[in-house]
Amino acid sequence: MVNNDTQLVKLEEIVRQSILYDFYGALLSDHKKQIFEDYVLNDLSLSEIAEEQGISRQGVHDIVKRCNLELKEYEEKLGLVRKFQTIKNTINSIKTIISDAESTGDISNISSITILADDILKEL
Repeated sequence: MVNNDTQLVKLEEIVRQSILYDFYGALLSDHKKQIFEDYVLNDLSLSEIAEEQGISRQGVHDIVKRCNLELKEYEEKLGLVRKFQTIKNTINSIKTIISDAESTGDISNISSITILADDILKEL
């Protein structure tokens, strides 16, 4: 029986792989894209993919491993996911300030929006 912590770690890894693929998947070859999509996004087993692609199970494993490495390297070099998440967090902060101002009528923190907007512009 797999414990909840192990399942959570696997789920977090799938989400991480999916996000990296969303940002950088177009940079992979068509063959690698198909195998990675089948394994990560379509949840096919290595054996199912190997049979479908006419290669060994080990070959599929190696390609998925290489894809993960390539996607991580793209993020290390380009940082698009990090920038996206930073901007997303900043926008959520802006929304919170606006919501608080609307509910309380206190607009004293509105100037913080300018600072946060400048932070977004710096990321771009």
